[in-house]
Amino acid sequence: MTHIRYGWILLCIAFPATLQAQDLKAAGATFPYPIYAKWFANFTSRNPDVRIRYDAIGSEAGIRKLLAHEVDFGASDSPQILHELAPDKESQYLLFPSVVGAAVPIVNLPGLSADVSFTPEILGGIYLGKITKWNDPLLRQANRGVDLPAMDIVVVHRADGSGTSYTWTDFLSKTDPEWKDQVGSTVAPKWPTGRAATGNEGVAQLVKELGGSIGYVEFIYALQNHLSMGKVRNQKGQFVAADLESIEAAASSVAMTADMKASIVNSPQSNAYPISSFTWLVVPAHFEDAAKRQAMQNFLQWMLSQGQRQAASLGYLALPTEVAIREEAEISRIN
Repeated sequence: MTHIRYGWILLCIAFPATLQAQDLKAAGATFPYPIYAKWFANFTSRNPDVRIRYDAIGSEAGIRKLLAHEVDFGASDSPQILHELAPDKESQYLLFPSVVGAAVPIVNLPGLSADVSFTPEILGGIYLGKITKWNDPLLRQANRGVDLPAMDIVVVHRADGSGTSYTWTDFLSKTDPEWKDQVGSTVAPKWPTGRAATGNEGVAQLVKELGGSIGYVEFIYALQNHLSMGKVRNQKGQFVAADLESIEAAASSVAMTADMKASIVNSPQSNAYPISSFTWLVVPAHFEDAAKRQAMQNFLQWMLSQGQRQAASLGYLALPTEVAIREEAEISRIN
């Protein structure tokens, strides 16, 4: 297996001269890493007043660092991450959606040019270890006219606690009763089968190397690695490929709660890609250091304005306007 290591990314943001230079450390999800890296790079040419170092180590590891006060804020694709890891401390943190993305099935089937279509039952069956051949009758039924090979299916999943895994298992839990009963939705599933890889990049690389394999990654990782993405049957029975339009259709049905949690998995919209998700920054509600608090608030304000305009170029969707407006009000709650 290829081992992927993420270094610290330096973000330099120019703020007014009255703000003392501050170092903010952050860690967490690999799902939004490409857009965060772009945001960071856009500031490195400025005279820095604030430096933010982000370690893309996965949602669970990043939030554990946050809870241990080893970083100043975290990042996760699961709105339930704090509830899973530290429910007694959940009220001490605020969630800030940053962009919208999607988890997509990626496949490596040499010689096959057609996109493979998946029902939720097929994906659940593959990841439960019940469907083991690419020419299984259920796969042939969903892919009429496609000459699927009689190859073993090599299942690839995340090794680390992951918000992308949460999105993936949340979809399976909402659409496949057997998956819900046996595994459920979580950042760290007890996988019944498969080979493990670290981070979205690790999964993408392993699928790229192994013929007959299937994995799941954030949309941009599939694009960057030139991997074939499967279509997934949505709630309306349509087989839909992930793209900005189908992800936007999923986000259009958002019902954000008062604490900025939302799921757009298995959207009821007819043209929605069904495994779409927000990703969040997880920020302490209270900073002892006033200068760090101001730097955090300033960055969030920038993220909601200039940052949103840069999302589409990397395969992410900007936040719906109503979500961004609510989020701006949330920034003042950081004290």
